[in-house]
Amino acid sequence: MKVVFAIDSMKGSLSSLDCGKAAAEGLKRAIPDAEYVIRPLADGGEGTVEALTIGLGGTFRDVEVTGPLGSKITARYGIIKKEAEEDGTEASGAAADLTAIIEISSAAGLTLINAIERDPIKTTTYGVGELISDAIANGCRNFIIGLGGSATNDAGIGMLQALGATFYDDKRKPLTGDNGYLTGGDLEFIHAMSFENFNPHISGCRFRIACDVNNPLCGENGASYIFGPQKGLFDSEIQIMDKWVERFVETSREALNTPIDPDYPGSGAAGGLGFAFKYFLGGNLEAGNKIVIEETNLKKYLSDADLVVTGEGKLDEQTLMGKAPVGIAHIAKVFKKPVIAIVGSVSAGFDGDRLPDVDAYFPVTRRSCTLEEAMDPHTARSNIAATCEQIFRLIKKMTS
Repeated sequence: MKVVFAIDSMKGSLSSLDCGKAAAEGLKRAIPDAEYVIRPLADGGEGTVEALTIGLGGTFRDVEVTGPLGSKITARYGIIKKEAEEDGTEASGAAADLTAIIEISSAAGLTLINAIERDPIKTTTYGVGELISDAIANGCRNFIIGLGGSATNDAGIGMLQALGATFYDDKRKPLTGDNGYLTGGDLEFIHAMSFENFNPHISGCRFRIACDVNNPLCGENGASYIFGPQKGLFDSEIQIMDKWVERFVETSREALNTPIDPDYPGSGAAGGLGFAFKYFLGGNLEAGNKIVIEETNLKKYLSDADLVVTGEGKLDEQTLMGKAPVGIAHIAKVFKKPVIAIVGSVSAGFDGDRLPDVDAYFPVTRRSCTLEEAMDPHTARSNIAATCEQIFRLIKKMTS
């Protein structure tokens, strides 16, 4: 028997690879001679850098960057190298470029700010641009960028400024920001822009953007209205900021002299970073699980498996909206493989019949306990291993 473990992280508890190792421990207890493979899994959100970098044998780099409120913080991103081709030769030319794995939340995340200090008018994505610049300086030309968890609503102007873009007010005076970086509030004053000093390597870079929301940039379903309040935007400020963003779109259209669609699905992600990546950096907005599955060559491993085990921290309605385990299960079924999901918990009223590609799912919590107790890494690891041991004991009995 050959089992592929591709389990998403149980956020706040275990990483993707830790979940896989715990599940494999249970397998080996039940079927000592079973073969197994552990592959990293993520959906572009929290844990993507760790899962892909470790899973693909990459390295981490810690960089001091500008945080969302301007203070210096340390952000981490991953660097991976393209694997050798199947014939054993090394990739050459552009294909040999390094890939940087970046979560924008590491430099501009909501969790980096105390709740009382959250204010999209004052926050910036400047640190995201600094991460990209550092990666370029270290040889990276391919990027996987996870959007999600941002504290910002600056439509990416901070990031673009850090990459060398210059923004001007109505008197053609350069805008630098009160503290040397632009924030969401500076959108009010932008009337023109220049890319004369833009990082020259950007044009040779490829950006895959993990974006799991479809919101437009502007309007009632856009960044300011939908995500602004959770980032600290007051009701009285939402419409005002949305108007600033609308004008920024028109200024961008004039500067780039190219068709721009602020309603493009995902443009409103991460406070407008989706828009900036697509139209200023030529990025492709894609489902996060699709990117991870392709980059880790998971199809190859799934096609060769006898059984696939996936899972995540909690099964709920969000699971059905493109989460990584759903993507894994769908591909496994293309190859006609049985799929089991192990999860930390299941939302009340969740309809398992809505997971047609998962043959069975198993919550791993073994006794009544608090959420904090269940999420303790030692407890979670033990629960996963014990649950998988029982699953594979049954499988062994039925197949022997």
